[in-house]
Amino acid sequence: MVPEPRTAPRATPPPHTPTGLLVFQPLKRRHCAECRRGPLPLLVLEDGAPRCLDCADLGHLVFLPSGDTALTRRSREESALSAVVVRFNRRKSRYERQGVLVEEAALARAEQRCLADAEARRRRRVRDARRRAAQDALFAQAFAAEIRRLFPGCPADRARAIAAHASERGSGRVGRSAAGRALTEGAVASAVVASVRHLDTPYDRLLMSGVPRHEARRRIASAVETVLRGWTEAGLGSAG
Repeated sequence: MVPEPRTAPRATPPPHTPTGLLVFQPLKRRHCAECRRGPLPLLVLEDGAPRCLDCADLGHLVFLPSGDTALTRRSREESALSAVVVRFNRRKSRYERQGVLVEEAALARAEQRCLADAEARRRRRVRDARRRAAQDALFAQAFAAEIRRLFPGCPADRARAIAAHASERGSGRVGRSAAGRALTEGAVASAVVASVRHLDTPYDRLLMSGVPRHEARRRIASAVETVLRGWTEAGLGSAG
């Protein structure tokens, strides 16, 4: 077991490391037992005595703080020599990882690998976004076509606007529901009614004036029905 700096007598042992190399961030002012330099920001314990990184032949390594798991893993993979840096937590009475020491060139190579992965993920996100946009456009077209089938008198531009609004991804609107995705008549009609209510009646003004929602809907129900009847009967007239 690696001796601990002079802190608490009953500390949890430092974390196990595959390489067996541990470097400490001391809590107290410590000086190198060999070259006498100090106070040391980092030290290695050899036979219970502190050594600076230079005397421990680790002075050429650079410190990589904890936080980026992928970068840490790849830096250690790329580095022929590495060490785990720990600090003693008095309150928890245990050592905690602070980061790793790795070769500078190894860190640079690991950063390049992570950047390549990040670029690959960015490109995948772009491809996925394009694919979703294409799917959404096709669905909006189908939704608009169903609106025009149920309400032939609805202007084409209005049908497209209703479909785009109702089917917007992440909106939680009726077009994104299971019924909406299935293009059921009830879901499509619900989207049309909502559009008429807000754009063709004084519904929004009533809400802004303090009229309760259910009362406002009651007041404009006939106006909504008139618009819908007109859009429906326009198709019946054409068929005749």
